[in-house]
Amino acid sequence: MGHIRRQVLLNSMKLFDLASVMLAFGLASVAVSQRAAVSLAEFFAMRVKVQNFIVFAILLLIWHQICILFGMYASRRLAGRWDETLDVIKATSMGTLVIFVTHLLLHIDLVTLEFLAVFWLVATVTTIGGRVFMRLVLRQARIHGRNLRDVLIVGTNPRAVQFARKIRDNHFLGYRVIGFVDQEWPGLTEFSESEFRLACNFDSLVPFLRSNVVDEVLVALPMRSLYARASEVSSVCEEQGILVRFISNLFDGKMSRPRIVTVEDDSIITHNSTRLEGWAVVVKRLIDIVAATALSLLLLPVFLLTALLIKLTSPGPVFFVQRRLGLNKRHFGIYKFRTMVVDAEKRMKEIEHLNEVSGPVFKIKNDPRITPIGKFLRKTSIDELPQLFNVLMGDMSLVGPRPLPLRDYEGFSEDWQRRRFSVRPGVTCLWQIGGRSSISFEQWMELDLQYIDKWSLLLDFKILLKTIPAVLKGSGAA
Repeated sequence: MGHIRRQVLLNSMKLFDLASVMLAFGLASVAVSQRAAVSLAEFFAMRVKVQNFIVFAILLLIWHQICILFGMYASRRLAGRWDETLDVIKATSMGTLVIFVTHLLLHIDLVTLEFLAVFWLVATVTTIGGRVFMRLVLRQARIHGRNLRDVLIVGTNPRAVQFARKIRDNHFLGYRVIGFVDQEWPGLTEFSESEFRLACNFDSLVPFLRSNVVDEVLVALPMRSLYARASEVSSVCEEQGILVRFISNLFDGKMSRPRIVTVEDDSIITHNSTRLEGWAVVVKRLIDIVAATALSLLLLPVFLLTALLIKLTSPGPVFFVQRRLGLNKRHFGIYKFRTMVVDAEKRMKEIEHLNEVSGPVFKIKNDPRITPIGKFLRKTSIDELPQLFNVLMGDMSLVGPRPLPLRDYEGFSEDWQRRRFSVRPGVTCLWQIGGRSSISFEQWMELDLQYIDKWSLLLDFKILLKTIPAVLKGSGAA
């Protein structure tokens, strides 16, 4: 796309966003006036004070800056549809928050909770709708050979070729691979058998950029051996004003998802092998706090009765506190109702040979250390209820891999099993609803990793629902 057409498109998007804000403001105002029993004729007959007009103009300017802050006018050619949608939601949410703060400072009577809700909803829906429409228009244009960008790829390794095929085959991205840049190396013979051509070597890169149309340069060099060369290419592109991109997945991560964050003037590539990140994790934590607080209050009679029964049936404290491994193997004390005799930990070696499960964990059905009331507490999982306190303190979540004792962790033999510690442990997880002690240790670890790889708030909700019948049945409890 030419510079002029791109500017026309960007300015059109900016005008559309400002129109969306004004539409949202108008509809929210009408909704509030209807609630206040003011007719539409009276509403539109109201005088607009000069100071109100100035405040509204300033809010429009702030809204525009928020849109720029969240990259809504940057090139989104390679960005996913959902990423753009999330950025829109963040921008409209922050803009709505600014209006609310302005109301607190200036006491604007028009701004109520109903006004803010209607404003946010209309602004968000219209802005997302505009972006979706724009994507459809640009997609059709690119499929028909318009709005294309010529990209030069630096590096001829298999990853570079694979990426070139991806952007070439996805016509809606609008990329045209004009060639590759590389020096003589053993892999060049294999590259010559591909459908792509070598445009130039490193020595002739600068003259090539001077005399050819190049919209973007994609660097796909191995950083360890060719860092200096990649840095040189970046400097050349910067000098000539050519956009340069780097393939961020530099280290062949099989499960990690690279993400770029900026710390002041430095860009950092982050590789995260879990899905638990972003706003959804904040929501998960809020759910933990609200639910754990509500359950603790609701189950207070059960807590008191259980404590009384433990005291009446065996000497010792009501609670049992054991050191366990949490997020990234942090140590914390897990709270449980005591179900064993006081010196149970010391007697572990005496009965270790009776272990009935595979792997480093220790489980036996008829443990001689269990107190008279302990078997019932374990069967009904009432002994786990004090872990709601751990949830409130942030050591645990309602849903997550079960925290393991230090003794069990020392028996781990495979490093892939340790990835379960990359998330906060939980009161319940797939293991609880899948059979608990009746399944093998390897299956247990695989279920934990399945939870990490497929995590979502919906999955947490499903696990919580399935935990209830699993606890009532007492399946696999030991």
